[in-house]
Amino acid sequence: MGKVAANMKIMPHSPEIDLDELQERLEASLPEGAQINGFERDDVAFGLVALLPTVIVADDAGGTEVVEDAFAEVEGVESVAVEDVGRI
Repeated sequence: MGKVAANMKIMPHSPEIDLDELQERLEASLPEGAQINGFERDDVAFGLVALLPTVIVADDAGGTEVVEDAFAEVEGVESVAVEDVGRI
């Protein structure tokens, strides 16, 4: 079983959310077997900044779905989107 790297886009509920704390909550919510290989930030508009983690997961049935579901449950997250996926 191989692994894939998924570039994701996490939109916070509002510009007032502490992105460092949100990043810590996202890391803590990762399901077993998944890992984050770094975060970037993207200025969206009107002070809103998206978090762009690169997540490494096993390439099996479901792929990034369990990570997407876990991230969507984190307090302060408005939306989760997978931007790009590639084998590593």
